[in-house]
Formats: sequence, C-alpha cells, structure tokens
Amino acid sequence: MFPALEKEPKPKTLPDPYEDFMYHHLQYYGYFKAQRGSLPNSAAHQHVWKNNPGYLLSGSFGKRDDLMPDPLQKEKRLWPTCLSTVRRPLEAVSREWVPPHPEYFYQPTGNEKIPEIVGEEKGTVVYQLDSVPTGDSCFISSRVGGKRGIIKELAVTLQGPEDNTLLFESRFESGNLQKAVRVDTYEYELTLRTDLYTSKHTQWFYFRVQNTRKDATYRFTIVNLLKSKSLYTLGMKPLMYSQLDASTHSIGWRREGKEIKYFRNNTDDGQQPLYCLTWTIQFPHDQDTCFFAHFYPYTYTDLQCFLLSVANSPVQSQFCKLRTLCRSLAGNTVYLLTITNPARTPQEAAAKKAVVLTARVHPGESNGSWIMKGFLDFILSNSPDAQLLRDIFIFKVVPMLNPDGVIVGNYRCSLAGRDLNRHYKTILKESFPCIWHTRNMIKRLLEEREVLLYCDFHGHSRKNNIFLYGCSNNDRNFWLHERVFPLMLSKNAPDKFSFHSCNFKVQKCKEGTGRVVMWRMGILNSYTMESTFGGSTLGNKRDTHFTTEDLTSLGYHVCDTLLDFCDPDRTKFMQCLAELKELLQQEIHKKFKEFGQDMDLEGSWSDISLSDIESSTSGSDSSLSDGLPVHLLNIANELSQKKKMYKKKKRKPLQSRKQRNKQYQKNNLMKESKLAEDAPERAGFASTLQKQPAFFKNSENASSSMMKNEKQRVNESQLNGRDRGTSLDSSNMTTLILTKNKERMQREKPGFTVSYSPKRSTNPSQEPAPDMKPNWARDRYPATKRGRTATTVCPSLHIYTYP
Repeated sequence: MFPALEKEPKPKTLPDPYEDFMYHHLQYYGYFKAQRGSLPNSAAHQHVWKNNPGYLLSGSFGKRDDLMPDPLQKEKRLWPTCLSTVRRPLEAVSREWVPPHPEYFYQPTGNEKIPEIVGEEKGTVVYQLDSVPTGDSCFISSRVGGKRGIIKELAVTLQGPEDNTLLFESRFESGNLQKAVRVDTYEYELTLRTDLYTSKHTQWFYFRVQNTRKDATYRFTIVNLLKSKSLYTLGMKPLMYSQLDASTHSIGWRREGKEIKYFRNNTDDGQQPLYCLTWTIQFPHDQDTCFFAHFYPYTYTDLQCFLLSVANSPVQSQFCKLRTLCRSLAGNTVYLLTITNPARTPQEAAAKKAVVLTARVHPGESNGSWIMKGFLDFILSNSPDAQLLRDIFIFKVVPMLNPDGVIVGNYRCSLAGRDLNRHYKTILKESFPCIWHTRNMIKRLLEEREVLLYCDFHGHSRKNNIFLYGCSNNDRNFWLHERVFPLMLSKNAPDKFSFHSCNFKVQKCKEGTGRVVMWRMGILNSYTMESTFGGSTLGNKRDTHFTTEDLTSLGYHVCDTLLDFCDPDRTKFMQCLAELKELLQQEIHKKFKEFGQDMDLEGSWSDISLSDIESSTSGSDSSLSDGLPVHLLNIANELSQKKKMYKKKKRKPLQSRKQRNKQYQKNNLMKESKLAEDAPERAGFASTLQKQPAFFKNSENASSSMMKNEKQRVNESQLNGRDRGTSLDSSNMTTLILTKNKERMQREKPGFTVSYSPKRSTNPSQEPAPDMKPNWARDRYPATKRGRTATTVCPSLHIYTYP
C-alpha cells in the first residue's frame, strides 16, 4: 500500500476509495490532519498518549462492540464503492506478480566495499521523524483525529529540476524509516525507527524514494541493525518496487542490489553493538517512485480487503463466519474466522475436531501472512479436498494477532512495547488483549472438543527454508508422534520445507510462547512455523529466493498434509513413525561419536531424553523476554492478589448441625435404595465374578495404568468432551467420509496407483501448481489411494493422531 501524503485537510469523501479509507484509517500517526467533526462520534474518543502526544493511533470509530456479527460493516461505510472497484495505487495489477525467472542469491565477489559511517556531522539530513516514543514512555490509548495541527513536510525541498537529492518517506502503513543522511552525491545512510516504546528491534524496513536518476549508481547503508547474524550474509537481496514498471509492465516486487555487505558498525555508542547493511542499486527510470522493503509487505488493509471479499461472497460466507475476537490497544479489530461446513446433525457437529491457526504476532514477519493467505485461499475454495477438510474439522483462524504493530511498522512488538509471543501466560487482559483473548478462545474450544493441531506462522531472519518448532512428548505411548506432521510436510514440499531444520526442544525462555503454552494446555501437535526471509537451499529451488507464490503454495501444502496426517489408512503414519525412529537412532549414534563414545543402543536407545540430543531453537536475539513494563508491574501484582483472594472466597461455607444431619440422612436413603435395586443383578452375576480368570485382572491393571498416562497428557476438559461423544466414531460421519473418498477415487486417473494423488480435482482452476504436486509416497507407500483401498472395510472412522 502506498498512500499519498498530504499536508492540508482533505474533503470527507475522496475520489479514490482507497485514499479515502487510508485518510480515515491512518490518522494514528499524525500523518493526516483531520477535522474534529469529520468522523463518527469523534468527541467520544479524546484520549492521549502518555508522555508523547505527537504519535497517535486511530482505532475503531463509534461504539466498541465486544462481538460484532459482521465486524467489517464499519469498514464498508468507509468505502464509497464495492471492494471490486477499490484501486490500490498501481499495485493492484502487480502486488502478487511472480518473476518469470528464479531470483538467485547474491554471490559475493570479495571486492564488496565497506563504506565509512560518517553520520549527520559530516552529512546532510534529508529526512527525519521527530518525537519517536521509546522505552521511556508508554502507550495509554488512542485518539480519533490523530495529531493536532499541520503535518510538516519532513523531506528536504528541491532547489530546482537539476537537484538530484532523493526524497524519502515512510509515513504510510507498515513504513519504517527514522532518518536519512546524504553523505555523498549518490550515497545515503539510513537509520531505522525502533519498535515504538522500545529502544531496539530494528530489522524490518519499508520506505519510499522519489526523484531518481536512471544512469547513476546509488548506495544505501542501514546503520543501526541489531542482529549479529543475518541472511544478507548468505546471499539475500533487498526487495524493490518501481511504480513506473508496475504501471507500464505490470512488474511488482523484485530482488535487486549489488555489492551487498553485512558488517559491524564500529561507530556505536558502546551500549549495544550495531550492524550495517549496505547495497548499491541502479534505478530503472528517471523521476520514478520506488519502494524498498525487507520482505513482501502485507498490511492490515490488505487483510481487510481480503476479509471483505469473503464476507461479500454468497458462497464462502456460508461456511466462513467472521467475528471480532477483541480490539487491540489502539482499537483496531482482531478478526477471528471460523471455517467449517454446516453439519447435518448435532452429533455430526460435536464429532468434529478443531484446528487453530494464527499469524503476525510479530508484525515485521509478513511471510506468515502470505502463508496464511495461501491456506485461506485453498480452504475457502470449492476443491474436493477443501470440502472434505471442512467436513471433518472446525478451523479457528486468527490471521493478524498484532494489527497495531503491523500498521505502525514495528518489527516485533505491540504498542505495549513487548513481544506478545512471550506473554501467552499473561493475566493482563487490558494490556495484552490479543494474546489474552486468543488463549481464552482456545481454552473454551478445548472444553468443547479436541484440538488436533495448533500452528502459529512466523518468519525467520537467520536460516533459509521453512521449518517447524514443536514440543517433545515425554509419554512413551506417543513417542515421536509430534514429529510425524512435520515429516509429512517435508515430503509434500521437498523443495521448500526442511525437516532437518525442525526442532522440538522446549526451552525455559520459550515458556511464554504460543507453541509451549498451547502444548501445556493439552494440544500435542503444537507448532511454530518458521518461514525464511530468504529462500531455499533444497531441490529444484536451491539458492533461489522465495516469492509470494512459494509462500502461498505452502499454505496449500499445510492442508494437503493435514489430510495425510488424518488418513484412516494408517500406512503413511506408521511408515513416517518408523522413519523417525531410524533418523533418531542415527542422530544418537552421531552424538555419541562426537563425544568419542561407542554404545550399543539396541535395547535402551529409546529411553534417552530427546532434549539431550537437540540443540536450542537458535531463534532471534529477542528470545529472552524483557518482562513487564514498569507501569504494568503493580497492576499484575494486584491482579494476582485478587485472584488468590477469589480462590479463598470460593470455599464452601460451614454448615450447621441441622443441615449436616439432613444431608447425612438423604445420602443414606439414596444408598439403601440403590442397593435394593442392584441386589438381584449382583446375585445373578456373583458366581461369574468369582470365577474371573487372572488375565482379566492383569488387563484391568494395564488399562488403568494406561488411563493414568493418558490423563497426564490430556486435560480433563478434553476427556469430558470425548465422553460426551465428540470422537469421530459415529456412523453418520463414517458414511460421509467414505462417500467423499469414493468420489475422489472415481475422479483419479485410471492406473494411477500412488498413495498421494497429485490431482484430486477435475476442476482445472483448482489444480495445484506443478511444484505443489507431491510424489514422495510413490517410493515410500504401497499402491493405495488416499483414505481407503478397494478391499478395505472400516466399520468406523478415526482420525489417527496416534497409531
């Protein structure tokens, strides 16, 4: 999104629907001037930011509803026309443009120049944001109307047509640039803005330049990056977008840059080491407007446009219900999608298991949104596989957990100045609403039915490929089961997904993450999906950057793998489990060999702790939580004390002697009546019970011990849900799935006898791309169709999470 910037107030209704929406929606930052009466109920929201009234977020307008049947109704009123006519400036035709040729990693020549960092003392400041809130201030609430007064022009004024100074800007949605210093004719030093209300987290960048010259070689150097390791050292290139190329050739974002170098900044102030990224570029046109970004942007407005199209679709709206999960700190809507086909009976509805998917808890990791978009595109389609998944499961999807951070261009934090993915245990509902409500939603869901899988989509700045972080299960009855889904996914997407990069160690510093908290709540298959900012080192895509098409295809592969994971035919699951045991045995041998030891593992190798074998997840520099801000510590302590007092008050009051005697007599009467009813039955079966064989007793002991293990793994709410009939062992559901499988078998090509059928739909528009057709089962599995062989008879359907 590239909204135009204006210094003077605009009329209430603008000719361009997109600009009209941005004018109303993006007043949070003081980027647009608004009149007090121009917005609905503006007088009711006169809030300010503590210590910093210059940066203001515009939240929702009017009354704040906790649950809106259609949360996009207010947004609809901001668009004068239908979504199909909304034009994004030059980007609508090219935002998902795919390069015709692979974009290979940059190959260092060894002659890359390391520029001297001179700063504004020896250079000229050509762009600078004022009054950026840091860790010394905190966000209180938003104010409709934004910053009061005229918005000044931050870039320098050109002296004439011969002036070749670049004009910088980042005051648009997801933009992030603090300062630009011109140190030579075509050389600029750039300072990124830290996450609001923090003094760190500089990784994401997104800014605009104008007044370009075609034949000149420009050098840009970002001087305040914080990570010692980066994918730029492995050949990653920045992204560039040209508006002239987009308008004339429909070309979108592409990888550009030469002489790329990532190095330490030796002019830091000694507080924390800083690092620099430098690259050179030649612009394709004179007088062009170009944008640079760390990764393909996906904004809050992009999400709202997508959700509005779903809400307006008469077909998709039948099985995709859009609700407001909560409001963010700034009042922006956090959307919750519930996706499932309508059930024919209450029993069929109760039998469905749940799958929970979330994204963008870290706002600068836009790759998570592109994977989520691919998943939603497929699950909302009319593909037979998508229909089957909607028949079996209820999908709970939170596509953007941190809309405030996305809007203001943060990399990792919310407006609370903290990493939300370290606070899933929080009791501070008002300070971390998105996380609190997500956890509470999943907690209620677990009370209703089993949650088969939880996955949070992220981006990774140090490793290539796509991989998962999971949680090792200590119960030997389900040993290695949490690794089956990632292994299957690696076989379905062998050129993108790396199983060897996956990790299942639960570290103490990750206890507050969504993955670990959901695992401890009872979800065995709880994952964080990490997708690289760079590209692939695997298969046909080796040494090439990922495109948006690659990431959206991964969303399809998640759906495809979910079908394989829950296939009633257990062959794939069991073969993956056997392969996992073999891989783990090899890893254990390797570890012992590294320590110079030799050990026979035939009988005891499965007793070795998996956490001793795996290294840490080698995540970001932000793995350690900063703890709560100072102004929230007292609130947290007060809430903890109130919680303890509430538990004490819940104790039953003491009864009088008369009440105790009455209850005692009532219990005795019930016991006597029950004994009288059971007497004939006990007399008839007494001899049978006395002659009970010994192996029955042994089996009872074994089953009781297994039940104890099961109770330790699954919480009581899930067990209660299954007792009420939430398993999939129902005849109606069995008939439904068997019918679906039979239809899919009839659609497949004759003679195609692999377990993973690449083409499941007769609709050409729903066929996956060539690189999305899995063929790994051809070598691994017997000649069976997915779901059932022709001779298999199955009395009831199970989702085989555990063999």
